Amino acid sequence: MRSIKIGTRNSPLALWQAREVAKNLQNRNYKTEITPIVSTGDKNLTQPLYSLGITGIFTKDLDIALLNNEVDIAVHSLKDIPTELPENVEIIAVLKRDFPQDILVRRKGAENLELKDLKVATSSLRRRAFWLKEFPQAQFSDIRGNVQTRLRKLEEEDFDATLFSLAAIERISLVVDYEFLPMMISAPAQGVVAITARKDDEEIQEIFEEINHLPTQICVDIERSFLNTLEGGCTAPIGAFAEMNDKNEIRFQGRLCSLDGKNCIETDEIFLWEEGKNFGKNLAEKLLENGGRELMAEIKTHL
Repeated sequence: MRSIKIGTRNSPLALWQAREVAKNLQNRNYKTEITPIVSTGDKNLTQPLYSLGITGIFTKDLDIALLNNEVDIAVHSLKDIPTELPENVEIIAVLKRDFPQDILVRRKGAENLELKDLKVATSSLRRRAFWLKEFPQAQFSDIRGNVQTRLRKLEEEDFDATLFSLAAIERISLVVDYEFLPMMISAPAQGVVAITARKDDEEIQEIFEEINHLPTQICVDIERSFLNTLEGGCTAPIGAFAEMNDKNEIRFQGRLCSLDGKNCIETDEIFLWEEGKNFGKNLAEKLLENGGRELMAEIKTHL
């Protein structure tokens, strides 16, 4: 039986994700080997992501390792994977989604400030725009780095709070105080671990068929199709979150905002899932017809 080489970024969170996939394989009696790879996005921590002008900044180096047969699979946070993948690379499985929410973490001394008065550190255009929607006078700082780096910067630099996905905190068991932010809609596929492989590696694809969590896959396919149809890449202020119940009903929440948060178009629908229907595309097209096309054109002129 072959030993499966797992490619991953080398941050603590990424290594947790890789170990989780390894555990799934080991439970099925496969040998595993984890290969950390430093990604382009981890090499440049000074510029905000939206200014780097590269899609797949956290996935490109792992794609290259896959295509060069240096690893058999690559493990990612699915929200980092562009909706268009390189030739001969595909997503073959996702793990069950956990902790998709955005949360706020404050520095010591900022506990009593109102949300509207916080200077927030985030390099995410989505988080900035959604925050500005609620608090138009908000001030921001750029921040990059893994979870631990950003928590250290929170105590050392000149801002009051920063935003994380809850998964980033919970998965590596960090003990921090945080606040839920109900006004935020998650990034498409946030909180989901994804596995990519070469399309021509049929043996690996077969192995992961039983590891794949189908309800999560259905939901994230809708979210990513919504994102792809809006042509948002990974940087435009787009939120999308789908949940499926045991009756195959899906609730979908989507949002597209201008960069300053002043113009936002939203959708919130419940529908019965049917195989073969492209719900994400249909939902995005409705939004585009409702002013989204003009809004996307405006966003692109400023990126």
